[in-house]
Amino acid sequence: MGLFRAEGAVYKPVQETDTASPPPQPNQFYLTANVKELEDSPLYVPLHPYDSEDLKEQEIKHIDSDLSPPEKVQQAIDCLPLSSEKQPFFHRWTVLDYSKAYSSGDITPRMVAERFIAAVRESSNPPMKMSFFINYNEEDILKQATESTLRYKKGEPISVLDGVLIAVKDEIDCSPYPTTGGTKWLHKVRPCTGDACCVMRLRLCGAILVGKTNMHELGAGTSGINPHYGVARNPYDPSKITGGSSSGSAAVVAAGLCPVALGVDGGGSVRMPAALCGVVGFKPTFGRIPLSGVLPLNWTVGMVGILAATVEDALVVYAAINGPLPSQQPTVSLPKVSFPLLKSATSISAIKLAKYDAWFNDCSDDIRVCCSRAVDKLCERYGWKVRTLNTQTYQNRNCSDQGWDARVALSVYGSFSSQEYIKAQKIRNHQMQIHRNVFAKADVIVVPTTGVTAYEIKDDALKTGELDYIYGAALVRYQIAGNFLGLPAVTVPVGYDTAGLPIGLQFIGKPWSEPTLMHLAFAMQALYISEFRKPKVFHDLLYKE
Repeated sequence: MGLFRAEGAVYKPVQETDTASPPPQPNQFYLTANVKELEDSPLYVPLHPYDSEDLKEQEIKHIDSDLSPPEKVQQAIDCLPLSSEKQPFFHRWTVLDYSKAYSSGDITPRMVAERFIAAVRESSNPPMKMSFFINYNEEDILKQATESTLRYKKGEPISVLDGVLIAVKDEIDCSPYPTTGGTKWLHKVRPCTGDACCVMRLRLCGAILVGKTNMHELGAGTSGINPHYGVARNPYDPSKITGGSSSGSAAVVAAGLCPVALGVDGGGSVRMPAALCGVVGFKPTFGRIPLSGVLPLNWTVGMVGILAATVEDALVVYAAINGPLPSQQPTVSLPKVSFPLLKSATSISAIKLAKYDAWFNDCSDDIRVCCSRAVDKLCERYGWKVRTLNTQTYQNRNCSDQGWDARVALSVYGSFSSQEYIKAQKIRNHQMQIHRNVFAKADVIVVPTTGVTAYEIKDDALKTGELDYIYGAALVRYQIAGNFLGLPAVTVPVGYDTAGLPIGLQFIGKPWSEPTLMHLAFAMQALYISEFRKPKVFHDLLYKE
């Protein structure tokens, strides 16, 4: 098995004067291709057929795809390590923490819901003005919480997710709320008529859906700044961005308001804000989670993703929402659902981490040093090896009610010709082939999650929005391959910059290799969880200090 650092979503071109590749060094190999002779057919959707010979994973548990969401959740719980006592260092409360507290009678879902509502009110008003949510309904939250409390009193919780607060990005349908996509108009022309598939499955597990989180308008930017609903601010420093477009979802998890939130990742939109806010961000393989009830803003690259306090929480929610709709016939063969056996961080062995330094190091010094140290620490602790990779390649609407940044972004995106679009799909197919060659020698690519940490919110962006292509390029630098090629990816917090802002390390895996990614993320988390820092804005809803 192995990890790669590779040179961007499209590998870095070699100069015209380059006539030969240097011989591979030990633990190093080369991949070559000639872009000028691109003859690939266009590939419009990044669906990957399953090949059992390509995907050989360690320490996994196969799950019956016909199980209900609560049954799948229980299967995931059975894969987790035995619980331990409260740790002396800072950590966010997890799904299991809430479930155990409810079962013991120490606290009820209704009490937690009341604390949540008070915390959201406090954070929404001056001086904080965190703008976590576009919409939340106190009456609906309390209704769900009361029903959950009664189930616990009867000793009949549906699952460990019963009574757990989960927020939903306002790109995903969730009753009784409109789905705005961060706009002032979309919900008027596309009314929400029910829950998205992923939301419905969480509701079947007893989760309390607490509202629709803030997002970058139409997902058309990386900062998370929204001129219509306010700026979702970073809990580690409210003067800084959260990243986007799942800005509010990352912020509510970081601030302790929810152990888990849903986002949509069409260009790093789960992983970027997760990294900037110091939480786990997980994007499954394209096609693993149904997109029914999700705005089709970027449906050929987007995927429902999970933002969570821990890797274990991401697994529990992934267990609840994964799997195709029974009514849908898959167009490619899909693998059986498997969960990682996370009983120990040392449960998998012989991992090879492949690195491409030119791409890995294309970030700020703080991030480069922090992420390099994390990879070294990972190898030293678990006895894994590093290999080096070198690759060389020869509708009309009045926009007056949109933010300026969304207007510019959509104008740029709409300026491409049909021929350019088809060429992009040929490039997608070509990159698929390159990555197949990569994954023939390794299983995972490793890179920083972002090229910069959270930057300052400018006052003039509050009313107009912001489209900063310098910072934006640095934020999205390590994201595109995961979306363009439909690959699964996960980011884990591994430290902080000199200003105390979070830094994330990202693993990008083979198609359908979610269990391996979670094993690696869990191993990485085990090395750093004792160093996690409490954000400046944080709410303890379980045991108030």
